Amino acid sequence: MASKKTIRMFFIYLVCILIAIATLFPIYWLFVVSSRTKVEIFSGPRLFQSTFYAPNYVRPFLQDVFGRYLLNSLIIATGNVVLVICFAVFATYAFSRFKVPGSNNLFFWTITNRMAPPAVFIIPFFLMFTKLGLRDTHIGIILLYCIFNLPFAIWLLKGMMDAIPKELDEAAYIDGCSFWGLLIHIILPLAKPGIMVTAILTWIFAWNEYLFASMLTNVNARTITTGLASFVTVIGTNWGEMAAVSMVCLIPAVVFIGVAQRHIISGLTFGAVKD
Repeated sequence: MASKKTIRMFFIYLVCILIAIATLFPIYWLFVVSSRTKVEIFSGPRLFQSTFYAPNYVRPFLQDVFGRYLLNSLIIATGNVVLVICFAVFATYAFSRFKVPGSNNLFFWTITNRMAPPAVFIIPFFLMFTKLGLRDTHIGIILLYCIFNLPFAIWLLKGMMDAIPKELDEAAYIDGCSFWGLLIHIILPLAKPGIMVTAILTWIFAWNEYLFASMLTNVNARTITTGLASFVTVIGTNWGEMAAVSMVCLIPAVVFIGVAQRHIISGLTFGAVKD
């Protein structure tokens, strides 16, 4: 019996390792390409790289404008997460606690904004942002992303908010707790795992978005994802620097997910019975 269990666990670990290799290999190959010169890139495929060509990383961020593009992406993605989470918490609490006639239809209507193809909104948003002076501004792109990320965040947090018993609200009010005290000390800690998952997905969506950023930004608020297109020119594609900038794009996402994951785990184990 023990040997069958050992064999089964061996195959499970083997499958997990193969999946991890298949998932991480594109990232490894991206790093290999970013470490090579133009001659090495077109000299033929080699799995391992013994040298490191630093100018691919130095030139875009110190000599070009990709440092500013990276800062713009951080400002826009982080600002969007803050606004979306704040509005989504209030909206889902209202949907969960106050039974207003037609609330189910209203909840479904919010998610339909996410279902619509983004290309449908290109021309209206372009004309609207131009008239309001929001084109190529951080606040304009942050508000624009809220239109699409907020319904998704509400949809994710609705189930988490429904799982929190309403009796906790009543007990808190009986003990003299205010609404803000209830929200900060009871609702938010209990909903923290769902909030962090929503924050991760919202941040990634805002960080990776390309279509609206390419149409509504030019210089001041241009993001790093749209800046990658500048490496493709009429005389060729600078694969080394493009790969290097792409590697740098991964770092903030990995750090943000790593920090948020710790809070997710602590929230899931919060209040667990210990021996």
